[in-house]
Amino acid sequence: MKAILIYMTCATNDEARKIAAVLLDKKLVACANIMPPHTALYSWQGKREESQEVSVILKSRAGLFEAIRAEVVAHHSYDCPCIVALPIEAGHTPFMEWIEAQTGF
Repeated sequence: MKAILIYMTCATNDEARKIAAVLLDKKLVACANIMPPHTALYSWQGKREESQEVSVILKSRAGLFEAIRAEVVAHHSYDCPCIVALPIEAGHTPFMEWIEAQTGF
């Protein structure tokens, strides 16, 4: 199993919780960590922007990324949501087995 961490940002804590619930209910992720609001500075459509948002770290399997991405896009308020996968190179074996068990069908 190739495990991944997925980094995602959301406009609000409520939005992050709703998306995480969908992903958990569909067994696409094993866990979602929702971080406190933070300030995001970025360029969008030629202008510098500043807003508050929350970061989410999801734990899953690489083979599920496209299904996760599709669900995020379907439920997200942003036109261009941040959702990126990072490989887990190594991990505590029981934890890695738990990710696999939670995301199995």
